[in-house]
Amino acid sequence: MAQARKWSNVAVAMQSAIAATKTITLITKANPGVVTSIAHGYANGNILYLVIDGMSQLNGRVVRVAGVTTDTFQLEGIDTTNFDTFSSGTCAVVTLGTSITTATSINAAGGDFDFIDTTTIHDNIRTQVPGVAAPATYTMDNIWDVSDAGLLAMKAAYDSQAIRVFSFTFGAGGQKMYFSGYVGASLLPGGQAQGLVTTPTTITVFGSPTYYAS
Repeated sequence: MAQARKWSNVAVAMQSAIAATKTITLITKANPGVVTSIAHGYANGNILYLVIDGMSQLNGRVVRVAGVTTDTFQLEGIDTTNFDTFSSGTCAVVTLGTSITTATSINAAGGDFDFIDTTTIHDNIRTQVPGVAAPATYTMDNIWDVSDAGLLAMKAAYDSQAIRVFSFTFGAGGQKMYFSGYVGASLLPGGQAQGLVTTPTTITVFGSPTYYAS
């Protein structure tokens, strides 16, 4: 039976640094996918941001490193067997050192699919397959504090229009979600009379999130 979870004791972290990129020369179609990057220097457990051509399912993906050898590593938990064929790409270690601790609410939107009609003249019931997913966004209301390091980091990301990597870690069991996205953060204060002063922030997800059980 699935374990019910609630938005309590959830750690939200944002990229505080990203290392120089390494060139990827091959990604296998396997479970898990194996990456070749000569003398990459990575360690098991490193978090990487991928920029990939060809194997589009991995472009913008945030992954965890496993099975390290001198020139290869595994994409932990990612089955690339049926992905497109890799042509080129880079990867870079990400440090998730900025904590977002001001959120009072969080709302997810998007991620729903359009559908492609596959009905033929031989069918008497229409058939369809999922098409492209709509962009996913997370919108948070945050306690307004212009001295807070997390809010200032989100504002800086918005000002530079740069992709940042994020993680959500759920306290019950420590399940994790990693993703990259663009940040919207004006730090404009709002609220109601005698109420909490808040400011909205938004993350538009880029690529597919990656999930880990711990």
